[in-house]
Amino acid sequence: MALPPLVPREILFGNPQKALPLLSPDGRRLAYLAPVDGVLNVWVGAPGKGGAGGVGPSDDQAVTRDADRGIRQYFWGRDSGHILYLQDKGGDENWGLFSVDLAAGSERELTPYPGVQVQVVDHSKHFPYDVVIAMNRTDARRHDAYRLDLRSGEARLVAENPGNIVQWVTDAQLRVRAAVAARDDGGFDLLLRASEDDAWARALTWSAEDALTSGPVTFSADGRSLVLRDSRGANAARLVRRPLPDGEAAVLAEDPDYDVAEVLVHPDTYEVQLASFVRARRDWVVLDRALERDIAAVRSLREGDFLLYDRTDADDRWLVGYTQDTAPASYYAFDRATGRGEFLFTTRPALERFTLAAMEPIDFRARDGMEIHGYLTHPHGVARTGLPLVVNVHGGPWHRDEWGYDPEAQWLANRGYACLQINFRGSTGYGKRFVNAGDHEWGGKMHDDVVDGVRWAIAQGVADPARIAIYGGSYGGYAALVGATFTPELFRCAVSIVGPSNLLTFINTIPPYWSSYRTMLYQRVGDPETEPEFLKSRSPLFHVDRIRIPMLIAQGANDPRVNRAESEQIVAAMREKGIDHEYLLFEDEGHGFAKPENRLRFYAAAERFLARHLGGRAQD
Repeated sequence: MALPPLVPREILFGNPQKALPLLSPDGRRLAYLAPVDGVLNVWVGAPGKGGAGGVGPSDDQAVTRDADRGIRQYFWGRDSGHILYLQDKGGDENWGLFSVDLAAGSERELTPYPGVQVQVVDHSKHFPYDVVIAMNRTDARRHDAYRLDLRSGEARLVAENPGNIVQWVTDAQLRVRAAVAARDDGGFDLLLRASEDDAWARALTWSAEDALTSGPVTFSADGRSLVLRDSRGANAARLVRRPLPDGEAAVLAEDPDYDVAEVLVHPDTYEVQLASFVRARRDWVVLDRALERDIAAVRSLREGDFLLYDRTDADDRWLVGYTQDTAPASYYAFDRATGRGEFLFTTRPALERFTLAAMEPIDFRARDGMEIHGYLTHPHGVARTGLPLVVNVHGGPWHRDEWGYDPEAQWLANRGYACLQINFRGSTGYGKRFVNAGDHEWGGKMHDDVVDGVRWAIAQGVADPARIAIYGGSYGGYAALVGATFTPELFRCAVSIVGPSNLLTFINTIPPYWSSYRTMLYQRVGDPETEPEFLKSRSPLFHVDRIRIPMLIAQGANDPRVNRAESEQIVAAMREKGIDHEYLLFEDEGHGFAKPENRLRFYAAAERFLARHLGGRAQD
């Protein structure tokens, strides 16, 4: 038995060959991301063979000209004649909105405001030249809502943020008629108005208990009801329709243990057609019987879990993406009339030459009896016992790991490590009891769940207890620092990427536009004003003297979420105490690594670091 050949880092973490396809609203063209001189740009061509992902020659052309960070967020203008995309500078997340006129071949910046962050709220086939956006143009702390005319470039203010609005919602006429407002107690109010000229009125309140599992989805076509995710009166978020202003809600889809995830709404009738629940795998519930034949055909088209990424204005063609644990993402154009799908492309076809490892759902009981779920990826071709193990802790922490292709899991398994991913308490998707069990448990029970998962892997015989690493980014980077300081006896080494080291300074340096979430952070993490000693007790920086293991720390210099000082202050403390560590600072990155050269530099360093301390393989 032997490990399969090494998968080059360039294939795993370099630019994809093609990615993120989107059909034009008229169905005549397909856009996707692909490199131009090593930088991801938007390309446009004709969908099908010989174009836009087909196997033959094509006339596809790059329509954007980014030469720095690469484009990662874009969408079609509803007139099918424009591509719009968001871009920041150096990872600062001050996204500007740009438009490309495909016929003229010209580009312009629609929001030329330095230091301003743009968020796309909504756009509609029924208003092809309008986009509703939110900008913190007048006050860095709040995003007001604007209706942007793509022809003139004029942005008209349609809703002013008093300072506590965290979400705007439009109706079928693209009018901003609902808003979610943060409350001082950590909950949220749903605000409604009859028109954009009317005053706001509170329609309902979600307490802090329901805040992370509830929120608006869409108005009905006539604007008289609202579809919501709502966990009031239940454990998990149900999908409900609520007549306005205060009618009794009707449940459309529910599960006692899992929150409703994706919701597909008909673009004309605004009726809910599909809903998903992410259990061990993604499961879909068909609510519109007219789609049953289509969904049956989509399910049979390819193995794996699917998502509907796009649909034409005529709703005759869908763009469907599939994820599998042992293959890169693949995309198909699905013709509803024939029930057939036409293959477009896979994101990384070079991966198909290599043997990848299966990702297996796992579950175990934490020390207090709570059921914890996650995934384990074993190295292919070797015995499944006594392996070096890397526990890869997800970020957020209000997020979760899911089944499917995961480049880091495949990278680790290919190098000879078992990769353990744990959806610890505080992770989303498992109902409100589970997510709220993470309140005030950063570095506490959330870390206990990670430790209990590692001990489960040892008890199962999977992991060699002398060769275990903790690894992660963002909250996962914090968890890696916690592992090194709070439970160093369990780990041989740790890798932290953009991880907070001091919860006091982390909360006090959040971006100004996070101010509406400050109360939520105080409730769920801790209050720097009233609980400074508690936050210090959960901050790795104040426990550096406990570190007994080597550390690798990586940081983006322009990170607006986790300030570079979070890494540099703990690096300075380790340096002063003579603790074995490596520090990588990326001057042109923010919260993660957008540039492929930076990703490859980091993964090369991490691979050498893990091989040195756990004994796995490394590419030269």
